[in-house]
Formats: sequence, structure tokens, C-alpha cells
Amino acid sequence: MRAGEVLGRIAYDGDGRRLGRVVDLVVRRDPANGRLVLTDLLVARRWYGRVAGRLIGTEHHPSGPWVIRMAARLINRGTHLFPVHRVRLVPPVPGLPDTGDDT
Repeated sequence: MRAGEVLGRIAYDGDGRRLGRVVDLVVRRDPANGRLVLTDLLVARRWYGRVAGRLIGTEHHPSGPWVIRMAARLINRGTHLFPVHRVRLVPPVPGLPDTGDDT
């Protein structure tokens, strides 16, 4: 599976509610075998969430000009991180679990 196959897909939760579009992926190293595993999806509700992502958010840069911190907070308020096993993508991606449930 390639990142380009997942980015831009529409994400839904287990109840069928639209969450937004996938704008970024989070991969972590599996301690058991050392391989990278897709764990989370960054989903934006609005188009401008794709522009900023969470790169300039206050979580990553707590200091700095207050105007930039406030603008980043406003831009990022519709962007959320979801575990990959709780999201259903449309159209489905081969090789990605398509459960969309909370288990």
C-alpha cells in the first residue's frame, strides 16, 4: 500500500458519519519486528485543513507570536487524528482494514 492510495479519501466513522478527507498518515515502528505500521490517519473537515495540517499547531510549537498560535488553532480546529481501525475509507483501499468499528 502506498500513501497516495490513502491520501484524499473520504473517511467515515463506524456509524457512517462523514469525518472528512485524509490529509496525512501516522506510521510507527512495531517493537516486535521493527517494521513501520500505519497507526493513525489525520482527517480534515475543511479544505484549508490540508494546507496547514498540524505542523504549526500549538501542540508542536508552544512558544512564538500569539497571532500565529491563534491562527493555527483556528485553522486546525477541524483537523483530527483517528486510529486507522476506527475509520472506513471510501473508496476502500486494498490492504487496509475496512472495519470502521471500535474494537
